[in-house]
Amino acid sequence: MGRAKLVDLEVMVSWASSMTRKGLYPILSLSKTVYQKGISLTKKAMKEVESRLQRNPLLPKWDILI
Repeated sequence: MGRAKLVDLEVMVSWASSMTRKGLYPILSLSKTVYQKGISLTKKAMKEVESRLQRNPLLPKWDILI
């Protein structure tokens, strides 16, 4: 795989748009949304989210199956 120095947005988008998988090119869109920092779920809310996740049995702490 080639290497690219990702110095600015134009280079990053150009590099990413040139990647292929099985002959298909990605569809890219740039999000300029700025999200608030420091927001977290309560333990109760996190348990509700966790109950819907399917963990990978080989790496249950780090990997979820999509």
